[in-house]
Amino acid sequence: MRVGFAADHAGAALKAELLRRVGAARPGDELVDLGGDGSDPNDDYPDFAARLAYAIRDGDVERGILICGSGVGASIAATKVRGVRAAVCHDTYSAHQGVEHDDMNVLTLGARVVGAEPALECSLAFLAARFSGEERHRRRLDKVLAIEREERG
Repeated sequence: MRVGFAADHAGAALKAELLRRVGAARPGDELVDLGGDGSDPNDDYPDFAARLAYAIRDGDVERGILICGSGVGASIAATKVRGVRAAVCHDTYSAHQGVEHDDMNVLTLGARVVGAEPALECSLAFLAARFSGEERHRRRLDKVLAIEREERG
């Protein structure tokens, strides 16, 4: 799987840690660093959220892990791009259930909220999960996609 990683100034250190540790845990995946090294305090989350969201939209990566201070701002920004389903998850249940039931394709994490170990566990749960395709989940996802089409034209 091709997985994009991006972070603002607050999330850069956790992103670097996750790139290293997810790469070790999932050697068959191609991890793509889409930026944010923490060197510039003006590295704002919308810039990196957009970079990752466009990579998802354009098919350059299949999934993404996006990190800012809380995870909230990055999640909000990423979901503005059509086809991106991003959510903040700081527990493994939400990280895998968001994919299995809701076809989530971007996991957002808050570097000031969650430590490296839980972030790694959430990332691995997210990446291992697959959309179930069950009728009830497909029906609900179709309703979400209809809202997106209606709202964004």
